[in-house]
Amino acid sequence: MTDDADRPAIDLNADLGEGFGRWHLTDDDALLSVVTSANVACGFHAGDPSTMRRVCDLAAERGVVIGAQVSYRDLAGFGRRAMDVPPRELADEVAYQIGALDVFARAAGARVAYVKPHGALYNRCVHDEQQAAAVVDGVRLASDAPLPVLGLPGSLLLAAARAAELPAVPEAFADRAYTAHATLVPRGTPGAVIDDPNAVVKRSLTIARDRAVTTIDGEQVDVHARSLCLHGDTPGAAATARRVRAELAAAGVRFRAFA
Repeated sequence: MTDDADRPAIDLNADLGEGFGRWHLTDDDALLSVVTSANVACGFHAGDPSTMRRVCDLAAERGVVIGAQVSYRDLAGFGRRAMDVPPRELADEVAYQIGALDVFARAAGARVAYVKPHGALYNRCVHDEQQAAAVVDGVRLASDAPLPVLGLPGSLLLAAARAAELPAVPEAFADRAYTAHATLVPRGTPGAVIDDPNAVVKRSLTIARDRAVTTIDGEQVDVHARSLCLHGDTPGAAATARRVRAELAAAGVRFRAFA
């Protein structure tokens, strides 16, 4: 029998609570039966108080770790539009979002256990030192505890987190295309989003077992990730996520939240 210590382990995260009022985008109930960590929208790119509370209640009930998915203030653009926000203001807005979500997490008997930027902010923090530092400043402002920061391997965001003595957690994406530099291909580029469930499952296995991913140009690059993101806003996301988890389990991969 294979010892558990010899089997690869990975966290599965998904963006949840991405609705507003009567508009619902993600199948939160289904995805919370698959993932081990939930990136909950905090109202700036999606989400509202009732949605945040409902997702926190469901996550706590199912033992899923709650994370704050912070964003630029861009509800109309779903947080995917480039914005220039002064560092001090951005830090305050990040702290504000974390604090808002933590109210509902604690009411559910849990807490906000990590932070992940969303969309344009996530991509900006890969290469922008000031914006990355501002996000980390906001994380530190929001909590006395050293909250882990989830981000792209090699990003300035994770470097800033380590410099601030916060746990820096690298993640990978099974449904996004990669460049030769192991960064994400920008949305809007043909092939940037992978919507073939078979391809997503295959890439998930390669990431979890081989710590690698095939780039958009067909080359293989190393990707050392502690967490695997499964986007919840693509068609058939919940069914694909269930397949990913089942195939990873069949391949001997263990599931363990990082926070």
